[in-house]
Amino acid sequence: MRGAVIHAPGDVRFETLDDPKILKPTDAIIRTAVTCVCGSDLWPWRGLDAVDEPRPMGHEYVGFVEEVGRDVTGLRPGQFVVGSFATSDNSCPHCVNGFQSNCLHREFMSTCQAEYVRIPNAAGTLVTSDGVPDERFWPGLLANSDVMGTGWYAADAAEVRPGSTAVVVGDGAVGLCAVIAAKEMGAERIIAMSRHANRQKLALDFGATDIVTERGEEGVARIKELTGGIGADSVLECVGTAESMRQALHSTRPGGNVGFVGVPHDVAIDGQELFFSHVGLRGGPAPVRRYLPDLVERVLTGRIDPGKVFDLTLPLEQVADGYRAMNERRAVKALLKP
Repeated sequence: MRGAVIHAPGDVRFETLDDPKILKPTDAIIRTAVTCVCGSDLWPWRGLDAVDEPRPMGHEYVGFVEEVGRDVTGLRPGQFVVGSFATSDNSCPHCVNGFQSNCLHREFMSTCQAEYVRIPNAAGTLVTSDGVPDERFWPGLLANSDVMGTGWYAADAAEVRPGSTAVVVGDGAVGLCAVIAAKEMGAERIIAMSRHANRQKLALDFGATDIVTERGEEGVARIKELTGGIGADSVLECVGTAESMRQALHSTRPGGNVGFVGVPHDVAIDGQELFFSHVGLRGGPAPVRRYLPDLVERVLTGRIDPGKVFDLTLPLEQVADGYRAMNERRAVKALLKP
């Protein structure tokens, strides 16, 4: 088969790779229907995460079951499936408590920008649909495997409630999906922080009521101005930098909550400041599997359309162009078709 391999910062190649095989009886092999480049893939591409040796890339996927291990139940070849970037058996204590991304048998997906993918913990990770969905739904279902599920967790962790005010820090695919989540959870006011006209428009289409272009302390001041000097009930941090975290914490009212889902890079939190702020803080890798059945239904019924974050479609063999386009902000998110 063929797939994407990163060799060094800025160097992603489309190469011939070994076909994936069943390694454990709980594995499945899927044939990729569509996959994509994630904003978090840009961390190693930009050299901000180490690339010590060539390795496959990609953690978002939907596809067709090709083969299942002998212990896999509920799945059969030919089924269309959606999975999570973090695999789970969906039965251990952490899974039962709703944190499947911390499953005791968790594995993080990292080979999905390819024609075929091995899925560990397949029975607990993959969600099937009734038949094969129309291809127009595939981008939205693909978004569910990470960015929509992660945006949903940001809103859930920040405790967005009906009638509340939510701020979304970050206008990448996760931040835009977090706008969808905040709206679905009933936020009355959704303030999206964005400096890019195309992303601002998409945020407004998804349900944002206000756009803030300022950053840093100026951004915090603007949030305070819009909230009568109080701050937001919920802030959804969808970037992962020190600046974005400071902005999120300082934009939240006392007693409010920050949900942080941006993978932290050089983020340090002052314990004294957090203690006296009365701001709640929760985040981490999103338990996408918890939300998948609900999100799949919302996509297939047309209630939400997170697939709109894909504003560039390329054949899988042009995956390197997808990285470049996203790095240069010519695209929010690149969808790849094998």
